[in-house]
Amino acid sequence: MTTLIMFNKPFQVLCQFTDERSGVPRSTLADYIPIPGVYAAGRLDFDSEGLLLLSDDGAVIHQLAHPANKVEKTYLVQVEGIPSEADLAPLRQGVKLKDGMTQPAQVTLIDEPDALWPRQPPIRERKDIPTQWLQLVITEGRNRQVRRMTAHIGYPTLRLIRWKIGHCELGDLATGEFREIDIGKILDNGISIKAKKRRPTGASSTGTQEVKRPGQRPGRNPPGHSRSRTGGKIPSGSPRNRTTR
Repeated sequence: MTTLIMFNKPFQVLCQFTDERSGVPRSTLADYIPIPGVYAAGRLDFDSEGLLLLSDDGAVIHQLAHPANKVEKTYLVQVEGIPSEADLAPLRQGVKLKDGMTQPAQVTLIDEPDALWPRQPPIRERKDIPTQWLQLVITEGRNRQVRRMTAHIGYPTLRLIRWKIGHCELGDLATGEFREIDIGKILDNGISIKAKKRRPTGASSTGTQEVKRPGQRPGRNPPGHSRSRTGGKIPSGSPRNRTTR
């Protein structure tokens, strides 16, 4: 049976089970999750917080993490300064970063979320510069993408929390805690993970009966032994908004 874990990753925890860098050791997933054989589905930066899904099933990890599957990730982002709707417009259209154009993002100004835990250590706020929370939804997963996007429009990210993957959200899961969830929790939340299926014996890829021509040599995959591949579909969702996109 597939193991699926949701974990609320704290600030400054590596998104892996070992620290390969020499010097002062950094906190890793091994300090929080004592379950062998599971791996993170995608990444979350060392200095970012929030939802991380882990599994021991490679197909599940691939479906959740591969950019081609366009699984929506929802982030709560605290930025320095107060952007206007005009400032946010480029993010909704896509911005050009060093590694190319981003896909259009969904971005909304929101009130400071009520249910957030205090970060340790706290962010460094400047008294003369206010901050603003955003809700930002993307389907990509480039390195430090959200931080680079907000910096591109002139509003550096101070705190970044991934709140949802698809419709699967942190909810009341405390920082540093994990829980095992049923695979149906993500299947029911807009993330489709399909098992491989074989065609019925004697059926062709079009569903019609295969006809053997005179003198035809059997192929490497005779009828009833051919393979098929299936793909998945995707989702949306997130916390309360102050203004509309």
